[in-house]
Parts: sequence; structure tokens; C-alpha cells
Amino acid sequence: MLVLEALIAEGFNYGDALDKTLMFFEAQRSGDHVKFGLPMAYTVTMLAWGAIDFRKELTDLDQMGHALWSIGWGTDYFMKAHTRPNVLWAQVGDGDSDHYCWERAEDMTTPRTAYKLDQNHPGADLAGETAAALAASAIAFKPYNSSYSNLLLLHAKQLFTFADRHRGLYDDSIQNAKKFYTSSGYSDELLWAAAWLYRATDDEYFLKYVVDNAVYMGGTGWGVKEFSWDNKYAGVQILLSQILLEGRAGAYTSTLKQYQAKANYFACACLQKNDGYNIHKTPGGLMYVREWNNLQYASAAAFLLAVYSDSLSAANAKLTCPEGQIPPQELLDFARSQADYFLGKNPKSMSYLVGYGPQYPIHVHHRGPDQNDNFSDDRSNYEQTEPTLSGCAPLVGLFSKLQSVSGAAGNYHEKAPVPHPATPPSYHETRKRQEPSKSQEAPSGIPSLNNQDMDSWTNNILQAQGDNQKTGLRSQ
Repeated sequence: MLVLEALIAEGFNYGDALDKTLMFFEAQRSGDHVKFGLPMAYTVTMLAWGAIDFRKELTDLDQMGHALWSIGWGTDYFMKAHTRPNVLWAQVGDGDSDHYCWERAEDMTTPRTAYKLDQNHPGADLAGETAAALAASAIAFKPYNSSYSNLLLLHAKQLFTFADRHRGLYDDSIQNAKKFYTSSGYSDELLWAAAWLYRATDDEYFLKYVVDNAVYMGGTGWGVKEFSWDNKYAGVQILLSQILLEGRAGAYTSTLKQYQAKANYFACACLQKNDGYNIHKTPGGLMYVREWNNLQYASAAAFLLAVYSDSLSAANAKLTCPEGQIPPQELLDFARSQADYFLGKNPKSMSYLVGYGPQYPIHVHHRGPDQNDNFSDDRSNYEQTEPTLSGCAPLVGLFSKLQSVSGAAGNYHEKAPVPHPATPPSYHETRKRQEPSKSQEAPSGIPSLNNQDMDSWTNNILQAQGDNQKTGLRSQ
């Protein structure tokens, strides 16, 4: 308890928490055996968003290489699974039998049935989310490997067209997924994919799509109080608010302002300033949505508010709530409050990030506490103790941002990093300068990232950054 009090007094080491989070993604390359496409694609989208908006922060922490490696692990898989323009292999394995398998993947004997989406078996939600993941990843990779970025965009555009033309719920086509990751709809994913494709390409077609479908698909109608692998509306609304705040809305300004009104609804609800229509919080201050893996909602909301805080600050704007004009710092304060709860500032004085701090879950099957801040560290209690990629993905961007503003030096590197001779600009600085891409090589002959020599790939990143110091990517 005294150790935790000392940690709180000194301030949490978000850099150390970031390191542990990235280690989790590396460990999960040999993790849960069944591959569920919808939460997996959302995970990659969120990792990429963090790498885009907090590029400078991740680079200063020597973690950009690690983040891109995690993203590339997913995007390589998605491109291999996208075997034809209208075919996406969406799941591998059976959720029931795989969850009873507690051995390493190399020793498995359970069937590895693969399930695909096509014209006759549509899944606009999953195909749309995969398109979003690839489009966002294309932005993340563009400064370091423009050919790979172009290839990602090619797949993203094809998948968006497939999703838009062949609409339907993926779990109607893949019944096996329904009891594990049921989809509530596909309209949010279509808007989400189009918004990311606009951000990646500046092609007006995609911006017009989110405007033309704003009402029909609920983008300007739904005011929500959660953001997750299933419900993307808050993400769409904040993403389009960023475009508005950057002055890129043009003739579509009025509709994007309607999207921003819903983004403000979400942010104000998180801050308890939404005229009574607020998120629920536990007595200890954690955002609480539902008992199953609740921390995923808190981490996602914290990330969104950190992103929105930066965008409002860059535009010298404030958040408009029913209870007044709110400075951007208050959004970041909310994000920090959730992160601090995760790391130990809670009634249990427990870190819910395994490996961080003096006390954390050890019977991992960690999803977090219940609505009364209670937690049972029991592996069979999978509502609370099962970790997920989708819950951890927002933490990469969140922890990097909080570390950058905390003033703490961090002690998670074995050796202090050599100062960068040239620091990459932030996303907002890049947008203002509208720099052309560094090269326009044809997107052909790109080997899989997970088959490349790691040191060579790292050097390519560093060369693009203007940095002659290796980031020390961990060996596999």
C-alpha cells in the first residue's frame, strides 16, 4: 500500500505502462487460438490511430517501431485473408472448441475451420472495419514505407466497395461468431471506413459518402455513451470533427458540424456535463458500461477524449456542452483519470495492467472491476480476468500522450535513448504543412513484414525519420 501511495504521489510512469502494453501485443502473436475478425480489425484501427495522432510522442519514447510492428502483424494477416476483391476470410477456428484448448498452438488438434465473406455471404460490418483498419494503417506507415502504405490502401478501397455493395451482418453469414462477437449493425462501420479512407486519401468521394449517408446511417442521429469494437459512432463523430477543426470540410461544413454535435455529446457525457445524460461511473471513478470486459469501454473513451483534446487545442477551440464551454485540458484530465484507475488509483489499490506496479492480477484467463469497484482474481471469472486485444489497443496512444505531458523521464529503457537529431512532426503539424509523400514507388513486390529482417526494417523507419539511432525492437 505504501509503495502504491508513493507511485501515486510521484505520478504514474506511463512509459512503463506503454512498454507493458506493447509486450502484451507481442505475446498475443501466439495467444488465443481462434481468430475473430471484427474485434481484431478494430484493434488494428485503434493501434494505427494512436500511431498517427501521437506519432511524435511514440517516437520520442522510442516506441514507434514497436507500434508499427504490432500494426503490421495485423495488416499482413488482413491482406492475406483478402484473397479477391469480394472475398475476405473472416474467422479461423471454432469459438467453442478453441476456448477449451489450453495448449500451445503447435500442439493443437482441434479443427481449424476457416470462414469467409463473399457476395453470397456478406458482412459489411467486418469488411468495413477491416477497410478502416487498412486505411488507418496506410497513414501510419506512409512516412516510413510508402509502397506498403499504397498496398494497404488498395486493399482498403476494395474492401470498402465490397462492404458497401454487399450489405449484411457478418454473424448472419458466420453463425459460429454470433455467441462471441455479435454485431449490432453495419452502418457505423461503413461510415467509419469512409471517414478513414478520406483521411488517408483526401478523395472527396469518401467525405461525400459520410455526408450523404449521415442521416440514413445514423452518423448525425445517434448520440452515444460508449465506443467499442461493435459501436463505432463516437469514433466516427470525433474523427470527422477532427477534419472539421482542421478546416478541411469545405462545402460539407454544415453536416460535419452535426457530426461534431454528437461528438460533443459523447465527450460531455464522459465529463458529467451533459445535462444529466452522462456516463455511469463507479464509486472509484471508473467509466462503467457493462460487466463484460468493462475496461475496454473506459480505455476507448479515454483515448477518444485525449485525441479530441489535442484537436480542440490545435484549433484553439473549446468543447461545447449544455453546461458551458469546456477547455480541452478537462478532456485530457478525464483520460488521465481513467488511465490512473487502470494503473492503481482505485479502491482496490490494484493495477489492472499485468506486470505494472506492486499489485496486479496473476490469474489471468484482466478485464477489470465491477460496477462497485470489486474484483475477483480468478481465472474462471472471465468477465473480469480475460485480457483482450481490443481493450488494450487504445492504451498505446493514451499512455504515450500521458507520458509526454507528465514530465516524468521514465525508467523503462535499459539505456537512456540518444536524442533524436530530427523529431517527426505531430499529425496536426503535418496536416498544416501538407507535405507530399516522400516517394511514390509502385505497390508491388512488398514482402510480408513478419518475414522481413527486423534490423533492416527498423533501419528503414529510422532513415525516414532522419534518425541514426536504432530503436531496439525486441527480437521475436
